Amino acid sequence: MRERILDELEKIEETENVKIVMAIESGSRAWGFASPDSDYDVRFIYVRVRQDYLKLEGIRDVIEWRLDETLDINGWDLKKTLQLLYKSNPTVFEWCASPIIYFERKEFAWLKEVLPQYFSVKRSLYHYLHMAEANYRTYLKGEEVRVKKYFYVLRPLLAAKWVIDRKSAPPMLFVELMEAELEDELRPEVLRLLEMKKEMPEMGWASKIQNINDYIEKELVEMKAIANAMEENRVDWEKLNELFFRMVE
Repeated sequence: MRERILDELEKIEETENVKIVMAIESGSRAWGFASPDSDYDVRFIYVRVRQDYLKLEGIRDVIEWRLDETLDINGWDLKKTLQLLYKSNPTVFEWCASPIIYFERKEFAWLKEVLPQYFSVKRSLYHYLHMAEANYRTYLKGEEVRVKKYFYVLRPLLAAKWVIDRKSAPPMLFVELMEAELEDELRPEVLRLLEMKKEMPEMGWASKIQNINDYIEKELVEMKAIANAMEENRVDWEKLNELFFRMVE
């Protein structure tokens, strides 16, 4: 599959006349709880030639290349990426922390150098709490639930706890988050769920686990109070402008 992905990335560069800075896995495979039938969520950052950024009509800042049962490939323009980084968008941090890197150029290292300066504890915390709460209320209220949805709640919940405790962007791998942030008494149950998730299809169902639901509700309330009391840090554009000019030129 890796060779197929690299072949698709090469086609993107040729067809779209762009240079791909990096390409990574962003979904359940990068989180460490893929099912046997999970697809590949390939995400990339690309840069265009300088003249394209000067066009009066503007340019599209997303390339949506492929979406089928196996591959989901799309990417962001460098300018869009840096504008989102200015706002401390957690997705940028996650892409740059993916444990599965399909392709990278030296510019990827330049990007990672500036990341810490634009990390906002408050914005990151709100992002993960909103994700956890939305998935919890939508998918985990019934007596029977899809097993994968527990991880779509627990992963952002534990990421939020990491942000509070360590004031840094959380790792992608769920096991790392679990070992660092999950209470000891819940680990056996969550590990059992993790093994179930890896062995069953994406649509697999199981009975609701009440003690995990209780834990989720308690943590959401406590962490939202912490987030509301936080102050926002302020940043400027200087380093991002420097990086943009450096990459484009």
